[in-house]
Amino acid sequence: MSPSLTRCSLALIAVLGLGCTGPAADRAPSRPPIQLTTAEAFDASTVAPYAGDHGSVYRYIDANLPKHLANIQRWLRQPSVSAQNLGIQQMAELVRDDYKKLGCQTSELVPTSGHPGIFASCDYGAAKTLLVYMMYDVQPVEPADWRSPPFAGAVVDHEHGKVLMGRGATNQKGPERSFLNALESIIAVEGKLPVNLMFVAEGEEELGSPNFPEVIAKYRDRLKQASGVLFPFLSQDPSGAVSMFMGVKGILYFELEAKGGDWGGPTQAEIHGSYKAIVDSPVWRLIQALATLTTPDGNVITVPGYYDAIRQPSDEEQRLLNGLLKEWVTREPLQQKSLGVKQWIDGWTGKDAQLQYLFTTTLNVDGFGAGYTGEGTKTILPHRALAKVDSRLVPNQHPDSQLALIRRHLDSLGFTDIAIKKLSGYPPAQSSVEAALVQAAIGVYRKHGITPTVSPRIAGSAPYYVFTDLLELPIVSGGIGFGTGAHAPNEIMLVEPKAGAKVAGLAAQEKFFVDFLFALANSK
Repeated sequence: MSPSLTRCSLALIAVLGLGCTGPAADRAPSRPPIQLTTAEAFDASTVAPYAGDHGSVYRYIDANLPKHLANIQRWLRQPSVSAQNLGIQQMAELVRDDYKKLGCQTSELVPTSGHPGIFASCDYGAAKTLLVYMMYDVQPVEPADWRSPPFAGAVVDHEHGKVLMGRGATNQKGPERSFLNALESIIAVEGKLPVNLMFVAEGEEELGSPNFPEVIAKYRDRLKQASGVLFPFLSQDPSGAVSMFMGVKGILYFELEAKGGDWGGPTQAEIHGSYKAIVDSPVWRLIQALATLTTPDGNVITVPGYYDAIRQPSDEEQRLLNGLLKEWVTREPLQQKSLGVKQWIDGWTGKDAQLQYLFTTTLNVDGFGAGYTGEGTKTILPHRALAKVDSRLVPNQHPDSQLALIRRHLDSLGFTDIAIKKLSGYPPAQSSVEAALVQAAIGVYRKHGITPTVSPRIAGSAPYYVFTDLLELPIVSGGIGFGTGAHAPNEIMLVEPKAGAKVAGLAAQEKFFVDFLFALANSK
């Protein structure tokens, strides 16, 4: 009997309970229900606007804007593609040296098992300390797809105004160097900052941050003394609105591979396709293995226990959800249009869609490779097939536990020959909207005429767990300004918006960061 034929017929049938008897046949796989227990809604307009005014620093920013723009261009013009190890060492040294120029007493490269991290500490004798997280790596580029060379850092005309175009403009070098411009402006006018600073930077965020915990571990005791963590971020959409998020989903990223072996199939190279009459196919084997992981539509995970660890939304998460629903319903059609999507799964809308988007886990095939995919025909039986898969994780899922469930599931169905290779993974992270750091950020948004919506989390992932779990610190991704094109061609950061626009340019971005530092210094 073929190894994929186990228990009561095909493995896929066994998983779905089709044509079998017993408990599996009596229940259809489904996502776990999400239970809401409160109708209370968080309202950011109840947070008082920050009242401070730092006119002398603002004027310094306005007078030195060309120099500040050049600082950002200097960062964009240094390639730092982590996937290709292109310019990584040079960029790490550039960031380290810019921290030194701030007057940091310590600013050093941190060796890791991969690309170097950076740690810096700047003591200004203040009562509070802010930890700043930065990434200095960027995604690969295809220069032919760009309007302007991706590492030229050119200022170009755009529908939104004057923009800085280049890889890293919005993700993440632009807002990070804008933040340093703001720090330099305060020091130039005031002689020191209102808070002490520590920086941790990594060059592997685009790789899933596999070695960033090594940087955190080396300085853990010092880092835990901070009041919270800031990730400089361009938060506005083209209308000027801001959506804050209090958390991120975790991620598990892995490869599944089927190769010819003792079970069957060609073991050394592709063979003539006519041999399929008597030779097993690794490609079909991987397809069948993948098919056991979800229902046929791909929308419900059928791996036993995969949903079990998920906790229900907390009271605070529910209040945040209720507070953002009105805007979500308004923006939902626009989001679908921008994504080129006609409808969500099962026609979900409104609250139903948001509940699934924010509070459920996923299993997604990112890519599948096997055999010949060029023009024309080539009749072969490939000896190898590979799938790249990711799973977005919610509290309280952990990547290693979820991967173990998948391994156990495949083994139980006879797919012991399917190799699994974990490429990256980290758990979800969460901060409270009541944290002084978060309240300070909301107050500064309010000063700048923006009442943000606040979401429990985004559906994407970032290694924030090193701060919330390992250091037990709140983290906020904050800042005004607009950028787009992350991971794509023609990435931009808005420098000078068109007249009448409600979105911030570079000068306003830096003034926001000035206000944030002083607001945090004065927070309780």
